[in-house]
Amino acid sequence: MFLESVMTTVSAVIQVILMAGIGYFLVKRRVLDYEGIGTISRMTVELTLPVLIFCQLIKDFSFAQYADWWIFPLLSIAITLVGYAIGSLFIRFIQGEEHKKQFLGLTAFQNSGYLPLALIAGILPADKAEPMFIYLFLFLLGFNLVIWSFGVHLLSFDRTKKFELGSLFSPPVIATLFSLLVVFLGLNKFIPDFVIAPLKAVGNCTIPLSMIVVGGSLAQISLRKVVKKAMFLAVLVKMIILPALGLALVLILKLPELIGLLIVMELAVPSATNLSLIIRHYKKEDLLINQGVLFTHIVGIISLPFFLSLFFALNVVK
Repeated sequence: MFLESVMTTVSAVIQVILMAGIGYFLVKRRVLDYEGIGTISRMTVELTLPVLIFCQLIKDFSFAQYADWWIFPLLSIAITLVGYAIGSLFIRFIQGEEHKKQFLGLTAFQNSGYLPLALIAGILPADKAEPMFIYLFLFLLGFNLVIWSFGVHLLSFDRTKKFELGSLFSPPVIATLFSLLVVFLGLNKFIPDFVIAPLKAVGNCTIPLSMIVVGGSLAQISLRKVVKKAMFLAVLVKMIILPALGLALVLILKLPELIGLLIVMELAVPSATNLSLIIRHYKKEDLLINQGVLFTHIVGIISLPFFLSLFFALNVVK
């Protein structure tokens, strides 16, 4: 059973790597540059992902069916706090205040949207993928709020700068809240199919575009001076300790399969590429972020399918 799970998850991860590899290749061949990747990323965040969220929620979500929907935003906040807490146990080995902040950013925030979207599409059959997408979008509601508030404060704290309240309400957050309002008012029943069809086609571009952004972003990372101890600890915490704790917790509590998968997946994916955007936006020196994003993604090629395969195998056995 474990080998079957390995084959399924490895196949999904390979698909993700191939899509990300296109972005990596385009940047290395200079077909796309920094601005080009930025444009695709902006189009994904501001257009295709919000449209995908809207189409999925108004089609498959209902407050009666998902009465505990509010648990998922809280779950995302809890996972962030766990990553921060475990990372805090290791910052004594990190030299420098700014290094410590960026190390904690790497352990607290994960690639919670792009990779899980592609993995869900690759691993799960359609009947399970649809509710899993709903779980993920609700999860991202909390995650986007916390990374653009606490994450920004952690990485860019400066007494001379004011916090940007508008950053909390990113397009995916607005799309989620708007979609929930539409469903709550029952307006989704009056939206005709000829309107949904083109929107759905646009939303379906999200996964390949997001993987091109990830691959292209990784291709732009420069490793001039690797901080070896910090990278080793970041990989240890993010890619081994956290998913192992999540897997143990899911099995002990005997959580439902899809909720358990969401927890393990979110704890097993690499550090968030958005951390690099925060560093750039607030003009902070990149001491660890890009190194950490790259190395956690590299290690994730092995660790991610391992923990997901272990989850599926043990979930069936229990």
